[in-house]
Amino acid sequence: MASVDGEEPHHVINIWEVNKDRLNTMHQKISAPPRLLSLAAGKSTCCIFRVPRSLVDINGKSYQPHIVSIGPYHHGEPQLKMIEEHKWRFLGSILNRIKVKGLTLEDLLKAVESREKEARECYSENLDMATDEFVEILVLDGCFIIELFRKVAKLVPSDPDDPIFSMAWILPFFYRDFLRIENQIPYFVLEVLFDLSKMPGDESGRTLSQLALEFFNNCILRPDEDIPKFSQLRGRHLLDLVRTSFIPSETEKPRKIQTPTHVIHCISKLRRAGIKLNPVKAESFLEVKFQHGVIEMPTIAVDDFMTSFLLNCVAYEQCQKSTSKHFTDYATLLDCLVNTSKDVEYLCERNIIENFYGTEGEVARVINNMGKDTAFDIDQCYLSKLFSDVHHYYRNNWHVQWAGFKYTYFHTPWSFMSAFAALIILVLGFLQTIYTIYQNYNS
Repeated sequence: MASVDGEEPHHVINIWEVNKDRLNTMHQKISAPPRLLSLAAGKSTCCIFRVPRSLVDINGKSYQPHIVSIGPYHHGEPQLKMIEEHKWRFLGSILNRIKVKGLTLEDLLKAVESREKEARECYSENLDMATDEFVEILVLDGCFIIELFRKVAKLVPSDPDDPIFSMAWILPFFYRDFLRIENQIPYFVLEVLFDLSKMPGDESGRTLSQLALEFFNNCILRPDEDIPKFSQLRGRHLLDLVRTSFIPSETEKPRKIQTPTHVIHCISKLRRAGIKLNPVKAESFLEVKFQHGVIEMPTIAVDDFMTSFLLNCVAYEQCQKSTSKHFTDYATLLDCLVNTSKDVEYLCERNIIENFYGTEGEVARVINNMGKDTAFDIDQCYLSKLFSDVHHYYRNNWHVQWAGFKYTYFHTPWSFMSAFAALIILVLGFLQTIYTIYQNYNS
């Protein structure tokens, strides 16, 4: 503003006022609890998670159900509707049996509703659904799983023309979908429904854990006599139950070690350093040992089921705060050992990997993806001693030089023949020199 009669110019000051609607919205956001990653996700009781985006970007749809939804996360998705219709049929089978005990659908709903708060805290998301809908999902999905286990175990009759069993492609998808981290319901819900649906005389029969592990053993192929010893095993859900059944009962306690970030070299380099890999028999493929320059690894069958199972176990361990990290440690070991398809080819030749998945290159890619973007703490690793011992053995100059010599000159028949021919020429040259000196001396 221009000055008048020599007065100082005046400036207009605009005072900004807070938008009341915006202010109210901000206060609402402050008071609203997180929904996509609830506060309960940090508790030890939380066990069913949405997989981090970084892992989904690497491994695609390995964490999402393909034909059947279990629990609230994928409930109602269009591609899963086909099996959803059959769940009601299986629920009807249970209700027809338990009515002789005077139990009805209402009894099942009430029993699960009494554990609703506990069940909601198992999920990392703040579930935006009413009690009626949430309890219905748990009862329907839980009864479907339990009835399926009983039918597969032939504890209850099933129609031979039932498409669930007569179509060869369905059950293999169930084996995988039931063990996806986003596709779970709490194990205690299954136990409640299992106990309520028991018939007189079933009390001394197989436990829920036995039935579950027998069901998945159609893919895992453990000896049948190994299953009963897991009869009292419990998990937070089915994925955790099967995962826990692989964890060795006697695991050496982790110890703090001084090992570089690159904890173990790939198989090709280890072999040049004289380190061998041998297959061994063990109850679990997690029982890996190193002694006298040999890494002993139990055989593992790599197929669609096992790759899906391993990926979901690693994802679960990455999210759950209080569980052990055995599968993450094992995946890290495989990722270190395998750099190329040649490394996988060697593991197959040694019968450490049985490849039912694809080419050696495809198996190598799956193994390397398994270890990507995962948090790994070598100080808490059950294989920490193995990592340390292999590293120190590799760094031993005498081992490396002698093994490198053998690998270079005696690895194949052709290299051996070349080395042998060179040795003969060297010996002949030496003898000729001695003979020449001898002749000159006599002269």
